[in-house]
Amino acid sequence: MKPILMIYATREGHTRHIAEHMAATLHEQHLESDLVDAAHIPAGFSLKDYSAAIVSASVHVGKHEREITKFVKRHLAELKQIPTAFLSVSLSEAGAEDKLAPSERRAQAQADVERIISTFLADTGWNPSNVKAVAGALMYLNYNFVVRFVMKRIAQQVGEPTDTSRNYEFTDWAGLDQIVREFAHDLAISCARAGAA
Repeated sequence: MKPILMIYATREGHTRHIAEHMAATLHEQHLESDLVDAAHIPAGFSLKDYSAAIVSASVHVGKHEREITKFVKRHLAELKQIPTAFLSVSLSEAGAEDKLAPSERRAQAQADVERIISTFLADTGWNPSNVKAVAGALMYLNYNFVVRFVMKRIAQQVGEPTDTSRNYEFTDWAGLDQIVREFAHDLAISCARAGAA
């Protein structure tokens, strides 16, 4: 089987960390993958070299990284020909998953996540096989002064940590492993059916 494309777009690096983690989980499943930064696509890149694709992008100011939007629009026809998954990485999902937050705050965060993903899919015209929201991180130590100030104010408004002397990861790594294993399982079934046809 051809390798699985793990393409990501990130600003502070957490989504790259997520993509690397998923690649390691695929390796445990005896599946090869290629990790590609959407901001630096190699020369001669072709989706025909891959059996499937997992696309991951962080969200900033309610939108996914423009590199991923550009990638999906440019390769939409090829993406429709292979099994795909889209992972939307955001603080809104962290808020939706926060069991200590008031129910109305969690509901608002969930509505924000759904709106952001729906807007991205409508804008790109893409209908991936799987769509998952993943809780991101507050990367205070990676932000410049202005972004740190803005992110602290946003975090304060939504009840997230405001101590800027450290970073905070909200990603459910075990849940992410489960997503990858399910994708690998579905891909194996799809390939077996294609081989039997």
